[in-house]
Amino acid sequence: MEAGTRIYVPVSVAEARISKRFDTIPSGTLHPNADEIEYLQRLVMYKDPAILVLNKPPKVPLKGNLPVHNSMDALAAAALTFDYEEGPKLVHRLDRESSGLLLMGRTKESVAHLHWLFSDINKAKSPSKAWDGACEATCQRYWALVIGSPKQKEGVIHAPLSKVLLDDGRTERVILANQSGLEASQEAITEYRVLGPMINGCSWIELCPRTSRKHQLRVHSAEALGTPIVGDYKYGWFVHRRWKQMPRVDLEPTTGKPYKMRRPEGLDVQKGSVLSKVPLLHLHCRELILPNIAKFLPILDLKPENQNQYPKLSSKPDILRFVASMPNHMKISWNLMSSYLV
Repeated sequence: MEAGTRIYVPVSVAEARISKRFDTIPSGTLHPNADEIEYLQRLVMYKDPAILVLNKPPKVPLKGNLPVHNSMDALAAAALTFDYEEGPKLVHRLDRESSGLLLMGRTKESVAHLHWLFSDINKAKSPSKAWDGACEATCQRYWALVIGSPKQKEGVIHAPLSKVLLDDGRTERVILANQSGLEASQEAITEYRVLGPMINGCSWIELCPRTSRKHQLRVHSAEALGTPIVGDYKYGWFVHRRWKQMPRVDLEPTTGKPYKMRRPEGLDVQKGSVLSKVPLLHLHCRELILPNIAKFLPILDLKPENQNQYPKLSSKPDILRFVASMPNHMKISWNLMSSYLV
């Protein structure tokens, strides 16, 4: 062997399967490098035979369409196959700018059941009470920092959504549907509760979507509650301009005395936090509760005529619960607003 010698190796069946996985990756990142693969694998919080759960960082798109590269679905197809022939598939949406728990199915069966679980279809009762109970417990909880504070400390938003095209004919925007009923709309329901007092003109709230609509939480926060999410310039641009001009003083709720935010020494607040000139979106899927799909698949895949012949279920829990830490810019905002008051 000498330097520069060409070696011709036949393509094996295994290599052919690998090449098919890379076909889903945009040409700009046809071969993810070792750092990208290692980075994505570090995001995995949980893995079992049916699902993967990741803590998605902000500004990473889920779907890859040109000129978008390094999308989550494409990288997952290449880096998160583990011992499977195909990579995991997305089963619910998470905005590019938002962060938090992202659920992916590893098999065709688990993907189908998860799509059903996160759909708005009226779910009929199954022969398994344990499965029905686990499905009823399914929930996603988001934490968001909003400008202002909702008038009510908690409630349920029933506000249908519609999609419109802006004047350029390309940009799509989601709005609250007109009550006239003349335009196409989709039902959208969000539960919310306020997590604490308003500080620096902002407050933390928890959002729990009961339907899965595009930009549902962002539109409900901005238009239904009147409190757009910090960093959401698509639905809260005008309020952001006014918010930047607000005096940075509020009253301490217990004493009624004014307090102000103190900039901590040694902490870089210019990384998208609430005090940076251009904050990043402060919307994070913090908690996810769902059935243990891997446990229930033996029952769910039974044919109707065999539903009375249940296989023995494992002793694993019926429900899985995950909590994801916030991204750095939200952690900084949280610390600034909770630990640096004088």
